[in-house]
Amino acid sequence: MNLDQRIVARSEAILKSWRTLNWASAFSAIIYPALGVALLTTMLILGLALNGLTLHWWYAPVCLGVVALTIFLCNQGIGPLHRIWQHRAGEIHWPAQIVIMFNCILAMQGTLKDWVNYHSQHHRFADKPGDPHNPLESKVWAWVGWILWRDENDLKRPMPMWLKDNPVVRFADRFHISLSLAMHLIVPAAIYLIVALTGGSLIFTALIHASVVIGRGLQFHATTLGVNVFGHMKTPKWFDYLLALLTGGEALHDHHHDFPRSALHLPKKGIWNRIVDYNGTMLLVMRRLGLARNLEIAPQFAD
Repeated sequence: MNLDQRIVARSEAILKSWRTLNWASAFSAIIYPALGVALLTTMLILGLALNGLTLHWWYAPVCLGVVALTIFLCNQGIGPLHRIWQHRAGEIHWPAQIVIMFNCILAMQGTLKDWVNYHSQHHRFADKPGDPHNPLESKVWAWVGWILWRDENDLKRPMPMWLKDNPVVRFADRFHISLSLAMHLIVPAAIYLIVALTGGSLIFTALIHASVVIGRGLQFHATTLGVNVFGHMKTPKWFDYLLALLTGGEALHDHHHDFPRSALHLPKKGIWNRIVDYNGTMLLVMRRLGLARNLEIAPQFAD
């Protein structure tokens, strides 16, 4: 009997019930994005129904721009987390690490320790029993099931050795809840208060807030679907590029398990490559600015 046969599939081994549901993960993956959609819908209905509230046409492009910016910022957390802190494809200096930390808090994908530990297991058992989100077991499980129902032993794993001495990572995980509450609750509440006291448009502020929440939700699910599910399937090229634009290139997964320690997911040359794989492009920009160094690039992407 080999190792794969002895390891029980994670989707079967983990007890799934309302009592074992991870409510923090449920809030991040489902409840919070739903609240964003509800807020957007409510503001649109109120703006159309009440004479005292005005909806301007230019709200629409601004909100779409906010959604796009939020997706980009979330990916500037997850991208460096995945390529640099997870796979050690290079080094990033502390000023950029602080920005990455806040982008990770914005993306709401849990503590850095748990993120790296889960992804390490994924690479160890990719598409086999033991893979935390094996799409061959269940595509729904690989998408959100593994997030909603966690094995307590997974959450007890220590900080990976190569990250335990990183002060930014340690700070981010030690104050993860406080930082998350500040970014997603206290800061928005303060903005609403300032707008109200200065006579600004609360409906426009609410639409912007809803756009941030929806953009974060789109990036979250594009990442879990694009990487964990569709990244392990054969899909049309146009669909790969669509997911890549929503994930900063993380969903370009064909080569990743062959050469995980690469700062780029597409060739270095080519404007389209650098647009689609913009997480890699930003690492190149950081290197040019002296904020990153020793970037490793897969041989097929170096030229």
